[in-house]
Amino acid sequence: MNNRWLSLIGLEITPNNHVEKFVSGLGGFVAIAAIVGITSWWVGHDAAMPVVASMGASAVLLFAVPHGQLSQPWPLVAGHLLSAIVGVTCARYISHPVVAAGAAVGLAVTLMYYARCIHPPGGATALVAVIGGPALRDLGYAYVLVPVAVNVAIILMCAIAFNCCFPWRRYPTGLSGPRPARSLPHLTNEDWAYALSQTESMVDISEEDLTKLHILALSHSSRRPTIPKTPAGQPRSNASRP
Repeated sequence: MNNRWLSLIGLEITPNNHVEKFVSGLGGFVAIAAIVGITSWWVGHDAAMPVVASMGASAVLLFAVPHGQLSQPWPLVAGHLLSAIVGVTCARYISHPVVAAGAAVGLAVTLMYYARCIHPPGGATALVAVIGGPALRDLGYAYVLVPVAVNVAIILMCAIAFNCCFPWRRYPTGLSGPRPARSLPHLTNEDWAYALSQTESMVDISEEDLTKLHILALSHSSRRPTIPKTPAGQPRSNASRP
């Protein structure tokens, strides 16, 4: 099967090494075990279990794609908390369960977009507030704090501590620090494809999307005005000199 068909069905064609896969699974195990144990003790098993499902989705992002934008702390925290508020509001003020469920997810997605905190598991957090049963509905807006905020705090701390144990992982990505800017030679699509295949951690972008970004970046670079340089390499000032 050629790469065109693999790309069409969305199959990952730049697999990671076995160590990375094992580390991702281990991180998910540690985080969810901690969440289930602490939340069950805090709010009871019946109220904890529906909410843990959305945390399982977050665990996939934080430990399998720790460098992805959707995995970073702001999308994680704000995505879940805002979605929880939306879900509780819909559950309280929309009597029809079908309409309430749809509104909870739709409004959560919209609000996450405006708040720049898109985090897919947030949709599950909003939905569970509507369909999670009497134990969760009885919590009201306390659902936002316990169990949602507690779960988010646990998984965030686990992600920071766990990912930093491995030198090729940095979570949040800001821990890697700024890199000095330098001029790069012209890179071909084959160069980008090779770089993707050699990446130790999962990169949440396809080869086709990376190619489009490369073309757009080159186009923008070609339109950038050049600043004349002096022989010493300093920008030439336009100010008049005596």
